[in-house]
Amino acid sequence: MYAVIRAGGKQYRVAPGDVIRVEKVGTGTDGQVEFPVLAVSGEEGQVGRQSDARVVGQVVEEGRGAKILVFHYKRKKQYKKLRGHRQAYTAVRISEIAFGGQSFKAPELPKKEAKPKKVKAAEAEAPAAEATAKKSSAKKKAAPKKAAKKPASKKK
Repeated sequence: MYAVIRAGGKQYRVAPGDVIRVEKVGTGTDGQVEFPVLAVSGEEGQVGRQSDARVVGQVVEEGRGAKILVFHYKRKKQYKKLRGHRQAYTAVRISEIAFGGQSFKAPELPKKEAKPKKVKAAEAEAPAAEATAKKSSAKKKAAPKKAAKKPASKKK
């Protein structure tokens, strides 16, 4: 089951659960985005245009892509121009494709559990720090290395 959608002047083939990077879109309510549908495939392998079809996605991330350098140059004319550009994008996870009374939803993502907080390092390592301090004070420091002498050059 998939659909072909249009976003940012480009077309994407998506299925429920896919994550796509589209050009920056204004988010709707609660981070949901609805895309215009060009074509939808059914379970029997039929591909057609559905006027009542809808594709809904959940915004996952917003950011900017890698820098692209645009360099204009005209030889023999002393003309050079360098400009940079970073395209803004929105990462969207397709959560639902619905058409003809059917709805295909993406499986729910497992919830991430918070990591347990660490005990302060000073409190936990206080006994260990005392033992290592005694050991380190017993060790002698190595003498600094001297630079190798250069051989004297003969003068004429």
